[in-house]
Order: sequence, then C-alpha cells, then structure tokens
Amino acid sequence: MKHKLLVLFLILPLAAVAQYSLSGVVKDANGYIVPQTQIKLTGSGIAQEAKSNLEGVYIFQDLPSGTFNLEIISGDFMAFDQVSIKNANLINNIKLDNAKDYELGEVAIRAESIKTKMEKLGFALNVISTEEAAQRNIQTNELLNTTVGVKIRQNGGLGSDVQYSLNGLSGNAVRIFIDGIPISTFGSAFNLNSIPPSMIERIEVYKGVVPGYLADDALGGAINIVLDKSSTTNLNASVSYGSFNTLQANVNGLYRFDKSGFTVKASGFHNYSDNDYEVSGRSVVVTDLGGVQTPITARRFNDAYRSTGGLVQAGYTDVKWADQFYLGFTASDDYKEVQHGAFMTIMPYKGRFYESDVALANLTYQKKDLFTKGLGLTINAYYGSRDRQLNDTVAAAYAWNGARAIDFRGNEYEYTWGSQQEGGPTLLKIDRNVASARTGMSFAFNDNHKIILHHIYYSIDRKDSDALRSLLENAFVGTRDLRKNITSLTYELNAFQGSLKVSPFLKHYQQKTINTDADIVTDESGNQVIVDEVISSNNTFEGYGFAGSYAITPEVFLLASAEKAIRLPNETEVFGNDGDNVVANPGIEPEKSNNYNLGFRLGSFSLKKHQITFSTNFFTRNIKDRIGLPIENSTNVNEELIVYVNQGAVTSKGFDAQFNYIYDNNLTANFNISNFDLKLENRGAEVAVPNTPFLTMNGNLHYFLDNLFQKKSRLDLFYTLYYTGEFSYLVPQGSNTVGDDFFKVPEQLAQDFGVNYTFPNKQFVLSFDVKNIFDKPVYDNLSVQKPGRAFYLKLNYSINKF
Repeated sequence: MKHKLLVLFLILPLAAVAQYSLSGVVKDANGYIVPQTQIKLTGSGIAQEAKSNLEGVYIFQDLPSGTFNLEIISGDFMAFDQVSIKNANLINNIKLDNAKDYELGEVAIRAESIKTKMEKLGFALNVISTEEAAQRNIQTNELLNTTVGVKIRQNGGLGSDVQYSLNGLSGNAVRIFIDGIPISTFGSAFNLNSIPPSMIERIEVYKGVVPGYLADDALGGAINIVLDKSSTTNLNASVSYGSFNTLQANVNGLYRFDKSGFTVKASGFHNYSDNDYEVSGRSVVVTDLGGVQTPITARRFNDAYRSTGGLVQAGYTDVKWADQFYLGFTASDDYKEVQHGAFMTIMPYKGRFYESDVALANLTYQKKDLFTKGLGLTINAYYGSRDRQLNDTVAAAYAWNGARAIDFRGNEYEYTWGSQQEGGPTLLKIDRNVASARTGMSFAFNDNHKIILHHIYYSIDRKDSDALRSLLENAFVGTRDLRKNITSLTYELNAFQGSLKVSPFLKHYQQKTINTDADIVTDESGNQVIVDEVISSNNTFEGYGFAGSYAITPEVFLLASAEKAIRLPNETEVFGNDGDNVVANPGIEPEKSNNYNLGFRLGSFSLKKHQITFSTNFFTRNIKDRIGLPIENSTNVNEELIVYVNQGAVTSKGFDAQFNYIYDNNLTANFNISNFDLKLENRGAEVAVPNTPFLTMNGNLHYFLDNLFQKKSRLDLFYTLYYTGEFSYLVPQGSNTVGDDFFKVPEQLAQDFGVNYTFPNKQFVLSFDVKNIFDKPVYDNLSVQKPGRAFYLKLNYSINKF
C-alpha cells in the first residue's frame, strides 16, 4: 500500500497556471551571497515559498501579472518587499542591509543574513550550505571534507569509524553536535552520513575556539549540524544506488495545521553497503606452503554495513506561547561487520560483527521574547537507551582471498583462543541508559548588549555482560557511570555602529565517573560475601575565552579569538570498548589547551560579472596531556587492540586560507589549503605527531545551465579535487631512517565528478556522481585503505505544498 501511495505522488500532474517568473540573487550588506534565505510570496490569490540556493539565487515560477508581497527570512531577521509583474519575467535582487529598513505599509524590520551575522562575531568559523548536497549523492562527511581546515579521517567505506580533524586536532578533541546535543547521544547508526542534507539548514564548523552556546568540552573545535526548523508543509524523499551494492534512501516531511499551529514532522533513513571494494598493500597477502607470502589485490569480504532509523515529532509551531514545541521519539539500529583490527593485518577477520540499537524520547522548546522583549529560551533534551552487542565466536582463520588460512604445512589454521580477536569467543553486550539536555537563556538589553547562559548535562549508565560467560562471571561484571555538566556565560558587545563585535565567555566543567565492581571478601565471622567496590572521581575545571571582529572597511574584516579549553576523557577512553578494540584506561587525564586564532576576510569584491572573496586564519594550539593512541613504533604497528593514553605536550601551528570566485552567477570556484606543524615532546625530543596529514588542499568547480533539453530545467556540473600530503604513522626511530618509508602513507590525489538535472517542475532532481574518477589508491588512519572508483545514481523528489 505504501508503494502505491508513493507512485501516486510521483505521477501527480502539474498544471501550469501562468507564464511568468520572479527571480534574483540574495546578498548581504557586504555583497556576500546569502544561501538558504527563505522567501514567502503572497498576492493575486497565490502563496508560494522558495529558498535561495548555494549561489544565493531564488526563483518563483508560473506567476500571473500582478503585485506580490515578499516576506524575507534569514536567520533571526526578517524583511519585507513588494514587486509588480507586468506581462514579463522579472529579476528582483534582494540586499539584506542592516543599515536599511525594508518598509511595507507601517512595517519596518532590519535584516541581516545569519551567515554574515555569525562570521562577524570573530570565531574561526565556516558556515556550510547543504542545498546542493541535498540533491546530489554526496554525504555530509564528504561535504565537510571539502571545507577549509577540515579533514575527514575514515577507516574504510560506509559505516566505518569516522574522525574529524580541525587544524590537526582530531578524534574526541573535536565535538560533533546535532542542534547543540552531542552526537554520541544518538548512537552509531545516527551519524552525519545518516542525516540527509535535505534535513539540514546549515553546518557550523568552529576551529579551535568554540562559542559558549555549544557549552561542551570541545578542545580542538566543534561541528554543529543545525537541522531545518522551518514550519512550512513539505515533503522530500530520495534514493540512491551505486558501487559496492550501496543503497541509501531517506524521506522527511512536515505538515502544519495553519489554524491551530499543530505540527507533525517525521524523517527516516536506510543505508546498506557490502563495502566489498578492492584493497592491496603490505598486509594484503596470501600465505602459501612454507610460509611464503604472496601479495594480492583482494576484495573486502567481511565489511557489510546496514543502518535504519527515524524520528517522529509532534507539537506546535509559531503559536503565542512557543515558536517551537515538540515531543518526539528517535530510534535506530545498525549492523557492522569487522574486517580487521586497528590495522589491516595479514589474516583478516571473518564472522566478527556488532549490532546496536537506540531508542530515545525527546523534547524541544524554543521561544523568543518570552514574557518580555529580548528574553529567549531554548531547551533540547533526550533520554533513553543505547545498546550494542559484539559477536565473535568463529575460531577459523582466513586469508585475504576469503579462503581458509593455512600453516606452513598446508593445514587449515584455527586460532587457539577460539575467536577472531585474541581474548576468546564473546557475545559481549553493552547496555547504556543515556541522557542529554541543553538549556539556553539569552537576554538582549538592546541592539548592543546581550548576555547568554547555557548549560549542558550528559550522562551514561553502562553495564556490560557476556552471554558466553557463566551466571557467576556475569554477576561480577561491573557497571560504569559517567556524569558531565558544563555551564557557559557569554556577553556580546556591539559597538561603533556594528564595526566592533566582542564576545568574552566563561566555562565551568564538571565530570564524575563511577566504577563499580563486585568482589568476594571475608567478613568478621569468616564468611565469604560479595560486596561492591566503588571507585569514583569528581573533577572540576574552569575555562574562558573571547572572540572579536573589527570591520576596517565594509569589505575588510579582522578576526581574532582565543580560549583556554578543557577536554574531558569520554566513556570509551576511560572505560574502553571491546566492540571497537579499545582497552580501558581509568587513569587517563583531561586535555588542556590554549588556542589562538588570528585572521582576516577580504571581500566580496565585484567587477562587472566577477566576484571574489578571500579569507585566511593563522592559528596555534598549545596542548598539555593530549589524548590519543600510543606513539607507534615498529614493534606494535600490527597489534589488534588499542588504548587511549596521554601523549604529553603537543604544539600545533599553521594556517588555512580560502579563495572563492563567482562569474555571472552561474560559475563558482573554490580553492582552500591547510598547512600546519603538529609537534610532540617524546623522550626529550620534539617529533611530528604520527598518523597525521599536515598538508591538505581542496578545490571545486560548479557550473549550471538553464533550459537545457527542456524549458525551465537546469543542469548542474560539479568537480571536486582532494589532495593529502605524505605522512607517516611511525615516529622516526632516531637518526637511522632506514625502513621508515615502509610506514609512510603516500601523497594522495582524488577527484570526483557529479551532474544534476532538475526537471522543469522543480520537484524531481536526477543526479549522477563518480567518486575517485581515476581510481587512485587512498588511505587514512594507520594506512587503512578506502574505496576506489565508485558510481552512484540518485533520484530526489520534493514538494512544498499539498
């Protein structure tokens, strides 16, 4: 029945009611294009909505002659305009100028784009639009990977472990948020690649210095996914299929009853991939008789991934007592086969996999001008369970060709410990109760003074068990609990008619960990009894910082920010996780860092049909007790298990820069570069931190053609280039460098190509993408190989009114 309804939607005829269009480009006061600006058109019995795209272009089709009112919404600001169509297409460019009042009747409201407003605060910040990505077969992580100063570190294909590097700091030093809630709350299935870009309004990337409103212990930076909160009725669905039997589908929609404000919205996703791409290298061998090893090119055969999930929310929007109020439920589950440990070992796994599921209730409340003008309140809260089970019960050893491994005599080899990974067979299950709540209050005294108070609470109650253990053994398995509270206070100053903006902030960190283990002791009567041994820690820290900007001219901005940042060890680093091959380290210390950014932004400068923007940022990070993997040497690079440790003092210094060019509003080019040194004090010497790419460059081109093949259609062409410089995952072993090349990851150059075709009705978009066109070998963490050339086809369908 569901399939029949979907087919009905897809074949609905669209009747053209008129023949004129209204279009234009949205820019801010400094000439920057403003994507994702929402524009509502009313008049002559017509009501339509549109959003400006990546180039700031908006368009309304099929309009009659007449006068129309435009309501323009960008971030926290609104504006109004009025246009008249007289028997011809009309081009109406919109300028969001905070020095100009848009007037319609007696209404006058100042307007400023959310992107411009955020960039003026002085943080080392990139704001990413997702509109184009929503139509292409490009994942959120790939979109981030083209951003200046950002490097995605991924151990393989779809569903593999992902880390985010910002100016060289990566792993848990970089926090990921969904609307300010730590993404770890949602479990492994609900990751950035599972969130369709059509659900995302924008992505905020903060490097080094993190604003108080995120209120978390992000040492190296933060990535905040801001979901689309528009309350207009809409539906979007897409499905893509491609190489390695990869299927990705998602649907999201919202329906609002205009009279009551009652709103229901839902989204769902399903991802699957065999991940059976080809790999080669020093560990990809077949061992023959006598122990002779023959290098081969093999397909991964135990790396399949599946994830399914969804979100349902119901509540009220744009009513007197709330801008948004939702109660909802989030659920997901995933299945992931494990091909090898932290490194690509000579004998890969077969039969080792894990499954996980998440069930969370959620609450969302948002209101501006609560009780009095200028007072705002935001609440986001989640509570539920997050469970994971590891299955490793196969004793047989395998080679990279998928056949049974043999010993030097030719006999099929089996592991004496009875499982793929050392430690014995296991059906380990980790049950977690999780809670996360973010509360924010702000008060604007006037246009120049504002205070913001934010608090985030995060907790995990964890219990491990193993179905292959006896009841007695499971009775002695302990519990692991973690509680974290972080509070921030920010003051925002706007001076000299907006030329100077300063935001000092304070942060208070508190974390408590509780380890409870059962033990047998002898009481005073000589009887043996079971008691709980509890070891707990409760630590508090203080942090502070500021961000500021100064407009030297309307086109030249000076940006500066600094922070004393704290990063508390997370659950995996403290308690370990067998499913990820991580050993516990309860004595690990927090990271501390002094972060500094200094940069400037030039433009945009326009000359006829040309538009240019340039920005750069210089940074330094001075870190104490950096948390990471042990410094690798030639004796431990093949170990299956890993443990997080305090590596010592680390210094990162470098710069990133970005250049943007637009020609005639239909050709855009972007190039960015990031280069830095990441040095670690090791045994009295300063060495480069291993397993870190120090030089990355990205470039992309986008060109579109209108009215190709059909009137009112659009063809978009995309080209993206990724360059990663050579790096090593081994610390130099003294002055003797013989053999060091064995541990180097070579420089990499990957290129992608994509094409979109938007049909005249604007509801269907067909896209085709080729990843890694020339099939170049690409590697990442610890030289784990990633997929080669791949092809994907995607169909996207959207409708904004029923």
